[in-house]
Formats: sequence, C-alpha cells, structure tokens
Amino acid sequence: MKRNPTRAVRIGTLTLGDGHPIAVQSMCATRTQDVDATVEQAEAIRKAGGDLVRVAVDSPGDVEALAEIRSQTSANLVVDLQESYRLAATVAPHVEKLRYNPGHLYHHEKEKPVREKLRFLAMVARDNDCALRVGVNGGSVDPEIKARFPEDDVQAMVQSAIEHCGMLDALGFGRYVVSLKDSHPRKVIEANLRFATARPDVPLHLGVTEAGIPPEGVVKTRVAFEQLISRGIGDTLRVSLTLPNPRKHEEIAVGKQILADIAAGRFRSVPVFDDDKLNIISCPSCSRVENERFVALAEAVKAMTVYAEQYALTIAVMGCRVNGPGETDDADLGLWCGPTHVTLKRRTQTLGAFGYDEILGRLKQELDALIAQREAETVTAS
Repeated sequence: MKRNPTRAVRIGTLTLGDGHPIAVQSMCATRTQDVDATVEQAEAIRKAGGDLVRVAVDSPGDVEALAEIRSQTSANLVVDLQESYRLAATVAPHVEKLRYNPGHLYHHEKEKPVREKLRFLAMVARDNDCALRVGVNGGSVDPEIKARFPEDDVQAMVQSAIEHCGMLDALGFGRYVVSLKDSHPRKVIEANLRFATARPDVPLHLGVTEAGIPPEGVVKTRVAFEQLISRGIGDTLRVSLTLPNPRKHEEIAVGKQILADIAAGRFRSVPVFDDDKLNIISCPSCSRVENERFVALAEAVKAMTVYAEQYALTIAVMGCRVNGPGETDDADLGLWCGPTHVTLKRRTQTLGAFGYDEILGRLKQELDALIAQREAETVTAS
C-alpha cells in the first residue's frame, strides 16, 4: 500500500513510520492493580498479534502494579497518563511509550504553562528511552484552543496537535506520534487528512474512539480506516470496541482483517457514515470502567432502541470518569456509568442518577420524549 513518508519512531522492539508495517494495538480492560488479570490480558493481546499493549495508570497503586506487570510480559507497553502527568516519572522505567491527552494536560496544575508540563514529559521520556503519543480526543480538547474555533471542532483538534508538535520540536524531542480521535468516523477522517497535510512527517495512530459494539463499531472504524489508509495515512491503529474482558484481544484480529482487506482492495463499506439515523456510541471497555455491567448495559441500550433507528439522535453509553463527562455532554442522551449508579444526561443537563436495573426504562422515557419533540418540530416546520 502507498504510505506517507513519515519519520521513524522507535517504541521498544517496534518501529513506526518510515515505511514500516502498520502496527495494530489494543488496551487492557482489566484493573491495573489486578496484576494477574492484566498480565493475562496483555499476553492474550500480544499472542493475538498485538504490537503494543496500553495500560491505564491513575494512582501510585497502579504504578506499583505496573512494575510487576512489566516483569511478567514481553509486550511493548504503553502507559495511558490520565489524571496526573506527574506519574510519568515513576511509570516511564516500566514502559516503552507514554500517552498523554493535551486537553487533560491543560486542566492539571493549571497555574503552570502547558509548555512547562510538556518539557517535563519530554525530559522523562528521553531519560527513560520512551516515545510519546500526543493523544488528542474530540471530547476533551483544550478549551482555550476550542474557543478559537467555535464553528469547527475538527480544526480545534488539529490545531491542538499541531501546537503540541511544535512545542516538542522546540524542545528537541522528535520521538513522538500523534492521534486525533473522535466517535464519528467523518471527523476522524477529516482531522487526520488535515493534520497529515500540515505535518506529513509525523507518524499517525488511527482510531475511532468509543466506536461501540460489534458489528456497528467495526463498520464505523472500517469507514475511517479505509478512507485514511488508502490515502497513505496511518502508521498504527486500534479498533476500540465495547467487549467483555475475555474478548478484548479480538480488537487485534479485527484490525488485522481491515488492513488485509484494504491491502487486497476489498472495501466493504461506503465511505460515508449516516448522520440521519440513530447513532449509539460506547467507549471501549478499559481499566477505568467502574462497573463491568456497563458492557451489558450498552448491549441492552442497542437492543431497546431498535424502534428509533430512523431518528437522527445520538446516545452515548460511557463507562468511566475520564471520558464520561465530556462525551455525554455532546450526546442527545448520555449514560455515564459509575460503580453503583448511572447518571442520565440530556446533553449537559443532568437528569438524575439511577440504578443499573432501572436506567433502561428511564432512558426510554427520555428517548420517547425527544422523538415526540422532533416530530412536533417537523410538523411545525412543514
């Protein structure tokens, strides 16, 4: 396949970019402090052909567990820095790459300039032989950058990535890759096309975040990958699916199948994702999920809402505190799943917290109300 001439970035035993094969990766969905379960899943991903395995770290306890995980798996490990970029100093000795979100970096230690925080991350990465991933997410863009592009959220994502690349370049740190992810394939395509035009030298990690449950989640991802990889864009990828923990490694098989199909010219989807039908987004199961019933709930929401397929509404089912608030803010109806209760939202308005056994009925009430409202608006407009 034609490939963009991105520069080479080494990550452990793997090299991305510069014509190297497109790497396929996944993320552990187990609790990081459950060392045995996390090692088992990391090894399952590696044995399925996963080139990189991502693990979330949110606390000193996770850091301690990560050191033990490192000793029991030969996988190339990526740590996902979320709540505190300062943890980079203690996790870097145990991993091959550090992933940070520019939006989250903005919010942590707000009194410090972003450039200063990024200097710290670059120093830690350099001292520990690690690469960096600048992981821009459509649901958590730096608010100052987002305010500059009120009518173009895709450009806000692109600008965030470009500015962070510029800061890393100025620091003399070039061992980084970039990802620009969103739950909508069209935005993923557009963001990566724009960024690749502006910075064709930077290796790109592709993914549709919160793609959801198979097969719809696979279709959304395939649409984005077909349009980008066929244009030479993409050096590594992840298929982010809502799956039970024992099936997490299946993301690797799906990713490899999509790559094989693109290489053989087997395009299975029309490169446009419908905006005029019901869209259910759900985050991939990961170690930040606070109740594994979230996966079953996402499947139940999909089954219950079949009757509403012809309505252009978005329902978000989110399983963690990191992406839950932002992603549900953008949905017509959002379910933010906590340890014991599910917070139901109508865009930014919180409607209440409900038990897992009662949330489905409450969601249906709100969905029916939205449908009635849309139909009334249609009648009035006509």
